[in-house]
Amino acid sequence: MSETSHRGTLFLEETEVLAQEAHPGEQYLMRLWAPECAQFARPGQFVHLRCDPALPLRRPISILRVNARESWIEILYKAVGEGTRLLAQKRPGDVISSIGPIGNPFQVHAERPRPLLIGGGVGMPPMIFLADALRREPAFKPLVILGSEVPFPFQARPSQFLVPGLPADVIAAMPLLDDWGIPSRLASLQGYTGCFQGFVTDLARSWLGVLDTSALAEVEVFACGPHPMLAAVAALAREFSLPCQVSLEEFMACGVGGCAGCVVEVKTPEGPAMKRVCVDGPVFDALDIF
Repeated sequence: MSETSHRGTLFLEETEVLAQEAHPGEQYLMRLWAPECAQFARPGQFVHLRCDPALPLRRPISILRVNARESWIEILYKAVGEGTRLLAQKRPGDVISSIGPIGNPFQVHAERPRPLLIGGGVGMPPMIFLADALRREPAFKPLVILGSEVPFPFQARPSQFLVPGLPADVIAAMPLLDDWGIPSRLASLQGYTGCFQGFVTDLARSWLGVLDTSALAEVEVFACGPHPMLAAVAALAREFSLPCQVSLEEFMACGVGGCAGCVVEVKTPEGPAMKRVCVDGPVFDALDIF
């Protein structure tokens, strides 16, 4: 496979589909052989995929997991339009052109060793990727809260971890996170067994509400998901005076900063400025956006 590097750690690769799993809600988990991206990707970054040779515009997809030693990356996406529906038709052995990893990643801080990770829908992958990185740093004790209004793309199971402040009957967890030793909880309005019946922010507030001042000083919030969810997370962070980073989801054309088709307004010390989600983000300070 050929690859050409761009800007140091941005690579054009002809990646090979290693596996493709279909899940309820038209969700798909795909594993790609992408050695350069697997080597350099960091939590919060994404890849820009050509879903089909007949489709000129690429699609931005968040990275779920990487394995640099085995040279693969995983993505989770939902088939909602022409591009992702074509992507859903790919089978092992098919080749997909990929540019990545793209964007600024999340930044964790040693003085905030209690990260709160909140993911909604297809915004879950960056949270899983970040959790994977945090579990390799013993000083960090993350809590992950995931929300979905379609069936989760995994078989939930009762968590082995008790989390003070959370309702006793809210026990459903993501098995992968449980296996990693990271407590997680699930939220939905669909009545799924063991899940919190409400919004992710309401569940997060239950946990934050039992922390004393010194414990709150160790919390930093990270989030990815639909725009209304991120606005609610930003409000929650402001309510508890917590730093908060969000990874934005936005339509993109080039994905590498050339077309400026994915700009958002960001507050800066000099006043409002237009920033490109693809290369100036996708991770931003939540209070600069909302």
